[in-house]
Amino acid sequence: MAVGLAVPWGRPSTGPGREAARIVDVGCVRLWLTEVAGSLEAERDFLTQLDAAIGDADHGINMHRGFTAVMRRVDGLDPATPGTLLKTAGRTFVSTVGGAAGPLYGTAFLQAGDALGGEPSFGPRRLLEALRASLDGVQRIGAASEGDKTMVDALAPALAAYQLELRTGGSLETAVRAASQAASDGARATVPMQARKGRASYLGPRSVGHQDPGATSTALMFAALERAVVADRSQRFARPRGSRS
Repeated sequence: MAVGLAVPWGRPSTGPGREAARIVDVGCVRLWLTEVAGSLEAERDFLTQLDAAIGDADHGINMHRGFTAVMRRVDGLDPATPGTLLKTAGRTFVSTVGGAAGPLYGTAFLQAGDALGGEPSFGPRRLLEALRASLDGVQRIGAASEGDKTMVDALAPALAAYQLELRTGGSLETAVRAASQAASDGARATVPMQARKGRASYLGPRSVGHQDPGATSTALMFAALERAVVADRSQRFARPRGSRS
């Protein structure tokens, strides 16, 4: 797994504009959660169809219900920090969604929020720590590894790709893009796997040939993260109307 690659950190560019571009604040995290909620609503039926093949046929429904509750809760948090938003999202998800999804996704958000602490903003390396904490929490709760046909098969490659991009001098934007692509590839790679964890494992060889719904929803979250970061940068550094080049 590429997470442990010993590659020197790329030297960051200097200057106030460049440093501001590397910062994620509460507005960007709110935008990410909003993007996640929209994706889960749009893909609810697809996720449920995936789960119908190897699970309880409720993954899309549960994820949509959980994030609808999350958005109601975080919309009322003002003032807030990125960490408090994510911890609130995690607690809400656990209390709203039953089965395995509630504890797993709830833990992922709670651990990320704890890693971010109470600071009003954070940079790419702190985001790396938050993603690593999420993966550690998910693996502790679910006892799953890569190749077990679970959400870990999207989360672990995303973390590895994010870290590698930063270590080779990439920006926050290129790092989240790499993570999103790796998560999507990881979700698709679950199709030929035989499930070794969760309800799908009861099917044995019959679980082969189906994409894991948990890995798929995780990939949707990383795609939402990429969109949120890009949109936040566009809004933050947009040229004021009427300005001249």
